Parts: sequence; C-alpha cells; structure tokens
Amino acid sequence: MRFSGITPSGHAQLGNYLGAISHWAAAGGARDLYFVSDLHAMTTSHNPAGLRARTSEMLAVLIASGIAPERVFVQSDLARELGALTWLLECTCSFGEAARMIQFKEKAGGQSGVRLSLLTYPVLMAADILLLGADEVPVGEDQRQHVELARALAKRFNSTYGEVFTVPEAVLPPTGARVRDLADPARKMSKSGRDAAGVVFVLDEPDLIRRKVRRAVTDAESVPAYDPERRPGVSNLLEILAACTGTSPRDVAEAYGSYGALKEAVADAVIETLRPVREGTLALLADPAELDRIRKAGAARAAERGEHRLSSALRLIGAG
Repeated sequence: MRFSGITPSGHAQLGNYLGAISHWAAAGGARDLYFVSDLHAMTTSHNPAGLRARTSEMLAVLIASGIAPERVFVQSDLARELGALTWLLECTCSFGEAARMIQFKEKAGGQSGVRLSLLTYPVLMAADILLLGADEVPVGEDQRQHVELARALAKRFNSTYGEVFTVPEAVLPPTGARVRDLADPARKMSKSGRDAAGVVFVLDEPDLIRRKVRRAVTDAESVPAYDPERRPGVSNLLEILAACTGTSPRDVAEAYGSYGALKEAVADAVIETLRPVREGTLALLADPAELDRIRKAGAARAAERGEHRLSSALRLIGAG
C-alpha cells in the first residue's frame, strides 16, 4: 500500500499537480491512501481560518484530480489516533535522532523562538505512516530522511515491545516535470512562496494563467532549446508543455521557432490541463455538504484501518 500526503501551507499549484497529484490519480492502487497533512502546516505561525479553508480546498483538488474519494482523508480528522501514536513513538525516539533531521537544522537555524513542533513533526510523520500500515512512501530526497526515521522507530518498537508495525520503504515517486518558478527559474514553483507572480495556481483563472506564462523569464536567445543548466527559463517552459502533452521537452523544442509561439502553446496546454481540475474543485467547494460527507467518510475509513495497530501498540507498551 502506497501512502503520501500534501501540506496545505498554500494553495495547490501547477508543480504540485504535474509532479505528484496527477500521478496519484493515474497510478494509485485500490488500497493506496492520500491525505491532506494540515497538522504539518502548524509548525510555524499560521492563520487558523486560512488553514481550514486551504485544507478544504486541497481535499477538493485531490478529488477533482481523479483520486477516488475513498482513498483520501484529512490528517487532523485522525488527531486523537495520531496524537496517541506520536506520543508512543516519541517515547521510542531519542532526542539526537530528532535533532539531526536536516530540515529541522535548516529551518531552525539556531533561532531561540522556533516551535518545538518543528523538532517533533518528523515523529508525527512517522505516526502518519505507521498508523495506516504503509508499505511504500513516495518521497523526494528532502523527505527521505524522515521515512528512514519511521523505519527505525518501527523496527525499535517491534523488537522492544512486539510486532505491530509494517516497516515502510521510501520509494522514488514517478518522474514528474521539474516545474520552476516562472519569474525565477532558479527556484522551484512553491505554494508557500511570498511572490506569486511566477506561480500558476490550480484555481487561477485562464486569463491570469496566460498573463503569468507570457511574462515568464527566458533568456537572450531567440529560438527555444532544452538546456536546463544554461537556459533554465525556456527549459522550464518546455518541461511544463511536455508534461501537459505527454511528450519530451527536447521534442517539444523542435516544434517552436520563437519564444512567443512557445509561450502561447504553454499557456493553452496549462489552461486545458487544469480546466477540469479547477471546475471540479470549484463545484465541490460550492457544495460544502458533499465535501463534508466525503471528508467524514474518508476519516472513518482511515481510522478503521489504523485502529488495531494503535490498540495493539498501546497494549504492548503497557498503556492499554
């Protein structure tokens, strides 16, 4: 069973869709689970109402993208189960293991006011994985260390108290487009960046998408060519177009003799790729009762799948 999630730290954007969500929809198995990890968005200062709205929006995006409703849930709907399991795993984890997580080192940066949750959230991530019995966790290199922590904690708990948890494997996700910021191709397109000028969001209006693509940074050359190292801006546009049309960036480059023509083609392809997702998401958000029904059903199914692991872990550790 594969298991993966997306944090509503911002609005879903094109890179999220092309790089992950579309692959979840196309390749997911009947037992795979995907979740909106809203608890992970609380490690830094946030607006509660904004987080709640983005969580609903992200859930709607996953469903509108074609992921079966019975395979999705929202993390905080299992807050009681995850809270209990996180505590058991924190009682299994050493301070050194948590403190050596690369993301903690990078984000904390020696600041005195950093939240404790930034240190402990990899243990919550381990609880996410272990509660549901995931065999495989598709992650990029930046999250691989967290899956290794989940593996270590599962093995330690099993050997110390008794066999409860499946030991997960980190797997490389399906190859997706390396979507870069249109205004600054040196950085990834991000849903949580402060400058949205180069970010195409899933819910952007078609005219706005076209304007953003037309303003995309390229270079001083006149003919498109795929060269990510020396020509990152135009290469980014070619990767986006290739991902939307199911072709390769090099093949796409040969079809366009000017940047203007390429940008119009990219805009058309992105608009049509996102159109059904945008329309489906807006329809779900306009029907909060239906979205709430889907959310509650997903929470119930996920809780049921993890119930026996949590009860067994509590009993074996001496708490139940």
